[in-house]
Amino acid sequence: MALLPIIIAPDPALKKVCKAVETMDAEVRRLMDDMLETMYAAPGVGLAAPQVGVLKRLIVVDAAREDEPPAPFGMANPELIWVSDHDNSHEEGCLSLPDYFGDVVRPAEIRVRYLDRENEIRELEADGLLATCIQHEMDHLDGLLFVDHMSALKRNMILRKLLKAKKSDKSLARYATA
Repeated sequence: MALLPIIIAPDPALKKVCKAVETMDAEVRRLMDDMLETMYAAPGVGLAAPQVGVLKRLIVVDAAREDEPPAPFGMANPELIWVSDHDNSHEEGCLSLPDYFGDVVRPAEIRVRYLDRENEIRELEADGLLATCIQHEMDHLDGLLFVDHMSALKRNMILRKLLKAKKSDKSLARYATA
């Protein structure tokens, strides 16, 4: 496994729509493993392929608490097939927007269909942090960031600060732009 460079916003690569994973092969499974290793090292609870420069519909998530054993999911071509009528607001952050957080309202419960590591179509019902995380990562597959759910004023303020930091601050060097 290998640590992958995480793309930091604003970067045009994060605004692109990803293509479907055609087949679950050794290369895609290796990418999933590398994404999980990168996510855990960052540390984070989710990572989407475009955040590491790969424009494929692939996400990894692990919403287990620190006192629980890891519970990772790797999902290719995830699609929401049901969302609840009631919403939750969670403070979200993103490995591509380090040190910035904001409240985002999303459906509280979801059902997602995806292709797993074994090339099997699965469905998963999720709520709480796991539901939020899956929806957040799925947004990346369509070129959306959590700040796109905020007011234009707040979004633009965060993105301007990140652009300035990328140009002048070496502390973001660990997040190489692919």
